[in-house]
Amino acid sequence: MTSPEAASRENPLLQPWNTPFGLPPFESVTPEHYRPAFDAALAEQKAEIAALAESADSPTFANTIEAIERSGATLKRVGGVFFNLAGSHTNDAIQAVEREMAPLLAKHRNSIFMNEALFRRVDALYQDRERLDLSPEQLRVLERYHTIFVRAGARLGSEDKKRLSEITERLAALGTQFSQNVLADEKSYRLVLETEEDLAGLPSFLREAAAQAAEDSGLSGKYVITLSRSSIEPFLQFSSRRDLREQAFKAWAQRGEGGNATDNTAIIAEMVSLRAERAKLLGYKTFADFKLADTMAKTPDAVLSLLQEVWTPARRRAMQERDDLQSQAQARGDNIAIEPWDWRYYAEQVRIAKHDLDEAAIKPYFQLDRIIEAAFDTAHRLFGLGFEELSDFPRYHPDIRAWKVTDTAGELVGLFIGDYFARSSKRSGAWMSAFRSQEKLTAGIRPIIVNVMNFSKGGRGEPTLLSFDDARTLFHEFGHALHGLLSDVTYPLLAGTSVSTDFVELPSQLYEHWLSQPAILRRYATHYKTGEPIPEDLLARLMGARNFNQGFATVEYLASAFVDIDLHRLTDASNLDAKAFEKASLEKIDMPREIIMRHRTPHFTHVFSGDGYSSGYYSYLWSEVLDADAFNAFEETGDAFDSATAERLKRYIYSAGNLRDPAEAYRAFRGRLPTPEALLVKRGLAAPTTSEA
Repeated sequence: MTSPEAASRENPLLQPWNTPFGLPPFESVTPEHYRPAFDAALAEQKAEIAALAESADSPTFANTIEAIERSGATLKRVGGVFFNLAGSHTNDAIQAVEREMAPLLAKHRNSIFMNEALFRRVDALYQDRERLDLSPEQLRVLERYHTIFVRAGARLGSEDKKRLSEITERLAALGTQFSQNVLADEKSYRLVLETEEDLAGLPSFLREAAAQAAEDSGLSGKYVITLSRSSIEPFLQFSSRRDLREQAFKAWAQRGEGGNATDNTAIIAEMVSLRAERAKLLGYKTFADFKLADTMAKTPDAVLSLLQEVWTPARRRAMQERDDLQSQAQARGDNIAIEPWDWRYYAEQVRIAKHDLDEAAIKPYFQLDRIIEAAFDTAHRLFGLGFEELSDFPRYHPDIRAWKVTDTAGELVGLFIGDYFARSSKRSGAWMSAFRSQEKLTAGIRPIIVNVMNFSKGGRGEPTLLSFDDARTLFHEFGHALHGLLSDVTYPLLAGTSVSTDFVELPSQLYEHWLSQPAILRRYATHYKTGEPIPEDLLARLMGARNFNQGFATVEYLASAFVDIDLHRLTDASNLDAKAFEKASLEKIDMPREIIMRHRTPHFTHVFSGDGYSSGYYSYLWSEVLDADAFNAFEETGDAFDSATAERLKRYIYSAGNLRDPAEAYRAFRGRLPTPEALLVKRGLAAPTTSEA
């Protein structure tokens, strides 16, 4: 029998990573390594926390707060690898470990933040904080730790702590099962197209991508549409086969509610009920009140006020768009009433008619490689970053790419990994994560940041072409990546994207603005065959149509945000029927029949695969109020790359992590807080105001 010491020596996750830039040794790691590595890492941090909590020394910032920050280094390392791969390149064995570890990790976290002796040390420092001569960053770390302990239940009595622990462990298990169920439904669905009739209306780029998806599925010679957005959305946009659009759309809309082993409705009911109970234990009326107390918004009423302010003009615009689609259908002789699976199809035709803009004409100018270069060049112009692609580094999948990131002095900033293509082992969506976050508490730590996308890979020998929305997604996630890469703080707790959910989307959504800059598009939107830049008339039409279909886009997003908040304002969810509740919530806002939520409740992973965006899906809109105003700061200078504005942006937003309260950080950059007007103008839901000279 192998001893624990020998097992550790043989486990690459527990050994020094003598790899380029300290990257995880992906190619040496197998699923069998994870559980032993987690066990060793948990035992290590338990011992560290026990020694800290039982110390006879009087608490100081160094021996308590910094000690907490230094603890769990191995757990961070192991978890960074495991959870990134659980999302981007999973398998049955990894999913089994994920189900095992979710409640165990929740239990471990509870054991730290409900530790009475440890909290006494933190609380003593907090109560004496004004006399400790702390730096502003140290004071912020202390305040944040105190808040985290209190919100985790450190002040509760023993029975309430026990119940809260049971709740958080159960929620962790349920969230894991929820996301695995959604992935299973996405993975199992394939719309196989075989005849020319099946392919009716599909442009060449979509046929090539569908052929590649079929080949990847072992169906060479056929065509496959998957439930990846980059596959299903263009199919709904172009396919003239209404029966196939309906079939694919319903599969997409009904993920997580098939009435089988992957049905999430019972999970939703239990999670909402447990969250409500958790909030009550912690002294809050509802889970939404609890969750929002530690955000910029502060209260559900503030969130609902913003949602409702945007809903009215958005719904009005969507109904105008619906009428245009109905007229288009009738003009074609299609005697139908517009259904959700028809919207994208007729919208594409209306866009051609109104703006002389055809997606099939745009896409050849948006090559994946060129848009990556555009994102990098924007970062160079704004922040002085350089990017050097690596050829020899450990990979967890052959498709991933990596770049060394340097500053103006040529010093290493960090490593950026791009994982761009859809595959069955990857959950849907797009996100940024970190294999390693920036900090200065441990010498020499540089961040390793990853962007994960789900673009449809181009056909064999063909480049991958993106829609303009895909390109915007790439810029969005790279904005998150810069938030991680540019982080310049001492303490890990404050690093990078460790900010409130309604502030974390500011750097990403703001970065999208630069994709639309003519200087960027003229240089990087080049035809994949000829290399010619996008024609000026096409560029003008593309910019002129930026707000086309914004009523639809805003309504489908807001509907999800309303349902999220409504679910988490329940005081009693013991008999929740998730499907009926969703229906009633949408009826309350008079949801258009022809549009569905962007993320229906049974597959709403933002909200139910963990606590990250629970009661927080509104955050994209809240941050958009900020980003619309923040980009105006550049426009007011007459230069989208104004160096002084970019320096303030870097100092107070991109590199500052959670050094300041979000409102304070925004005021430091902009001089004031914004109002929603800039957002309404940006989305084309209100006319810009003009001032007299």
